[in-house]
Amino acid sequence: MKVVLRSDVDGVGRRGDIVDVAGGFARNFLFPQGRAIVATKGVDAQATAMRRGRDLREAKDREAAEAQVQILAGAVLRVEARAGAAGRLFGSVSASDVVEAVLAQKGVEIARHHVDLPDPIKAIGTYEVPVRLFADVETVLTVEVAAAD
Repeated sequence: MKVVLRSDVDGVGRRGDIVDVAGGFARNFLFPQGRAIVATKGVDAQATAMRRGRDLREAKDREAAEAQVQILAGAVLRVEARAGAAGRLFGSVSASDVVEAVLAQKGVEIARHHVDLPDPIKAIGTYEVPVRLFADVETVLTVEVAAAD
């Protein structure tokens, strides 16, 4: 069954794409959630408008991400946390803490899911933290974790 996607669907397509999906998937998932409409002959113009809107939004988002990368490139952030005598933190420094440090020290607001920190930081030291702001727009932040006084 050919449908026009009204929003991005993982593994299927992006907004405005005309895709061929199984009838049951369309009837039971896509249509009830409002994620797709049946692709008829008159829907081509609407699909084109959706793709054009998506492309404009992506260009704007990419431009904003590139501006943020200019500010964050080579940034050194200092995060203080309570630590024991051996340098182990009582808690940990997570992606949320890195986001707060970026906002406080650089004035740039980024989302937590943009910070690629596989495991929380649990010891004092200097760490390289990759930040992916858009599909191919990324930078690396240097995070210095220090003991709080």
